[in-house]
Amino acid sequence: MSPLRVDTARKLNEASGILALAVLLDSAVEHYRGSFKNPAMVLPLVVSALTVGINLHGRSDARSTAHGFRRGVGIAATLTGTAGTGFHIYNVLKRPGRLDWQNLFYGAPLGAPAAIILAGILAMSAEGVRTRSPSLDSERIGSSAAGRLLAVVSGLGLIGTAAEAALMHFRGAFHNPAMVAPVTLPPVAGALLLHTAATKQPAHSRLTRWFLRATGVLGFLGTAFHAWGVHRNMGGWRNWRQNVLNGPPLPAPPSFTGLALAGLAALALLGGRRDG
Repeated sequence: MSPLRVDTARKLNEASGILALAVLLDSAVEHYRGSFKNPAMVLPLVVSALTVGINLHGRSDARSTAHGFRRGVGIAATLTGTAGTGFHIYNVLKRPGRLDWQNLFYGAPLGAPAAIILAGILAMSAEGVRTRSPSLDSERIGSSAAGRLLAVVSGLGLIGTAAEAALMHFRGAFHNPAMVAPVTLPPVAGALLLHTAATKQPAHSRLTRWFLRATGVLGFLGTAFHAWGVHRNMGGWRNWRQNVLNGPPLPAPPSFTGLALAGLAALALLGGRRDG
């Protein structure tokens, strides 16, 4: 087992953990706002909390063998996100007007459950990357195949998350010029990753890494901007009980950070080098 693959697996645990934490906090706020009307609304909180836990364990695990329970939680997270997508689509379509702008803006967010799907996939991928290869040649082939798969998952995830941000920022009329950043920078990073996945050798890897690192930083900056958005509401943070529920979602932007870390891990596997 090469140190590269253990190191990459732990980076995938970091990426999955950040996504799962974003889901945990965001779904807690949104489902609380919905008064947990459907008992199933508790499930994503439980599963995302477990996903955070297994990724913390995986991040500290330097062993080169897969862990069955961590893999199982990753599967559960993927299935939970898939079911959540179905619930959210039903929530939008049952409203008068069905798939119109009003319902897309104010109904259950269609793209939100995808974050826990991605967290589950990355958690499972971390366990797959840890699997010991019997020879150096299969190590090289396995790393390349895993790298391409992760590049596709991360690239599509970045583009999809940017599309969700575009919808919400369009609702906000892009009143702050900084709202353009999360709908431009991450899709470019995602497109570069997809291009890398489609070629046998990483192309423009330095440029791709730059965009991924910038996207990772953007995730944390986005939380700061959203905190400012909460502050701008009537009463500001003194009225946090209402404004956190009604202001821009604080936990949402770090999803970009998690996906950017996953993309960097994919490039590390493709290029046969450590990255971060």
